[in-house]
Amino acid sequence: MKFIVSSTTLFSHLQSISRVINSKNALPILDCYLFELKDSMLTVTASDSETTLITTLDVNENDVEGRFAITAKTILDALKEIPEQPVSFDVNMSSMEILIQYMNGKYNLMGQNADEFPQHAELNTTAVRVEIDANILLNGITRAMFATAEDELRPVMNGIYFDITTEDITLVASDGHKLVRSKTLAAKGEERAAFILPKKPATLIKNLLPKEQGNIIIEFDERNAMFTLTQYRMVCRLIEGRYPNYNSVIPRNNPHRLTVNRAALLGALRRVSIFSSQSSSLIKLRMEENQLTVSAQDIDFSTSAEESLVCQYEGTPMSIGFKSTFLIDILNNINAGDIVVELADPSRAGVILPVEQEENEDLLMLLMPMMLND
Repeated sequence: MKFIVSSTTLFSHLQSISRVINSKNALPILDCYLFELKDSMLTVTASDSETTLITTLDVNENDVEGRFAITAKTILDALKEIPEQPVSFDVNMSSMEILIQYMNGKYNLMGQNADEFPQHAELNTTAVRVEIDANILLNGITRAMFATAEDELRPVMNGIYFDITTEDITLVASDGHKLVRSKTLAAKGEERAAFILPKKPATLIKNLLPKEQGNIIIEFDERNAMFTLTQYRMVCRLIEGRYPNYNSVIPRNNPHRLTVNRAALLGALRRVSIFSSQSSSLIKLRMEENQLTVSAQDIDFSTSAEESLVCQYEGTPMSIGFKSTFLIDILNNINAGDIVVELADPSRAGVILPVEQEENEDLLMLLMPMMLND
């Protein structure tokens, strides 16, 4: 079995799918890529048994069809050092010897039997299908990712919840302290449906999306989902279980409204939080008419900091405590110039929104407060 392929094209495709491979695998074959040659197309698969990434690329001058497995780290490191040029593969299908030839040299290595490579899950016939623009999906996953939990007792909180209706698609993530709800009106489903995407496949798809244009096809049933991109396909196991009703935790009547420049508040938080208690990262926001005071103190080390910002504030003066690291994460994931913080009282969650929503989008973030000592 012979074929010729561009060294840099093959390397970039292999590198893109290599992130799915675990550093330690129960099955030794999962340390390998599965190469399949058929109809002048080379399909390469990498898997960790729960998530599978598949990529296709064109090849030149191929003879017979066939499939073999090759150790991922070896081929990746070898191709990394070859500049752009045609590389020929000559595979002896009976002995599994592989000869890779390039302009000034050659590699000899051993392949493995492809039959040992586990097959990815197939979706059942009742699978739901939706299409969503690559850029919208990328934005939604990027914004939601930081709010996912690491909770062994409630695994449903460890992923991104896709809530699909006939009017919109909403991506939700929460760890119990913070919540992100990113709704897009530019994509919708034909029926009401939902699934929970685990963190690892969400990260993998997020890394592939920046190079994509046009629509991504998402198909899913009760247990698995398949994301189809131009040159990649991902099949992954979903988190099973019922996601909590996220709308019920968003406070509705918030009479206190703080409008402030996002970058100015972010800068103040970064400076002031240095002086907060290392165990709690507690910062205090004191809101009065046209003034926001950000303060922190560490009683153990007798350090404190305070900074004042110009703002617009509607409501009676009040103070509220937040974990600075969480608030900084939230502000980093909002692209607006100015933000609104809606508050009811110091014991209830703060709702953080951009002043101007992007077209066809509705972004909302929520942060639970911390108890102030004074």
